[in-house]
Amino acid sequence: MAVYTEVSDEALTAFLAAYDIGGLLSYKGIAEGVENTNFFLHTTAGSYILTLYEKRVREDDLPFFLNLMEHLATRGLACPQPIRNRDGRALGRLCGRPAVIVSFLEGVSVKHPGVDHCRALGGALAALHAAGADFGMTRENNLSVGAWRGLFDQAAAQADGVSPGLAARIRGDLAVLEAGWPRGLPGGVIHADLFTDNVFFIGDDLSGLIDFYFACTDAFAYDLAICLNAWCFEADGRFHRDMAAALIAGYEAVRPLEAAEVAALPILCRGAALRFLLTRLVDWLNVPPGALVQPKDPREYDRRLGFHRTARDARDYGRAG
Repeated sequence: MAVYTEVSDEALTAFLAAYDIGGLLSYKGIAEGVENTNFFLHTTAGSYILTLYEKRVREDDLPFFLNLMEHLATRGLACPQPIRNRDGRALGRLCGRPAVIVSFLEGVSVKHPGVDHCRALGGALAALHAAGADFGMTRENNLSVGAWRGLFDQAAAQADGVSPGLAARIRGDLAVLEAGWPRGLPGGVIHADLFTDNVFFIGDDLSGLIDFYFACTDAFAYDLAICLNAWCFEADGRFHRDMAAALIAGYEAVRPLEAAEVAALPILCRGAALRFLLTRLVDWLNVPPGALVQPKDPREYDRRLGFHRTARDARDYGRAG
């Protein structure tokens, strides 16, 4: 989440006139994240999140995301729900951007998760995969291995200015991953961006998942690998094996991994780390002037990759057996 597009009081009031969510009391830009423009809305009827879609989100993909959130909620997963206007449409336009209002989800994200948080996340991730099993739409993961070299090409000339030797390290990772990326693993709907700021807790209980705008059809174990990267490392690259073990155990308590998924876990984790290194690197080098946005440091994922390059099997990630 971020703010790239400024929205005036007058424009927002006119936009809200098509909805039955009361009158505008206040709104505030949300600076976290790097992809879309987001505002917290407070109206006479309650609290909502307004999103204007920018950058990598294609308008043609929006029905997939919005229908998926509605589908998952009907299967018992706590996630935001699109608010439809009086014409029954969830998708509108505001300030020249596709725009959606979604319900506000109670809870807070944890900046420093522990073992119990990771175990709860694993269970919720497996529940998401199960809830999406009968979802009738598909969407290709356009940020998977086939896209990584193109992302690198956008940043290669400046990569070493971010971290000495970074370009060579990325080239080495690309060669390994493009040659050995696993195919045919169990899959379906995945979240693909389940960082700590996209998971809410109330007390010790996981209260819901947000930000489904990278959701796609891909391998379930790749989604698990993304979470292992996002939840089980410190910014300096230190790996928390106990947290990773809890995350995997929480997942397998709901959906046991198949042997092929277990064998693929190290390369999936390495690929997930490279994916976020590359998108962060491109964003780091291309922040629009004047945007209210906090770009993520790509060097954090360069340090994670140092661990993944030496991992031999799933036991290195804390999985028993």
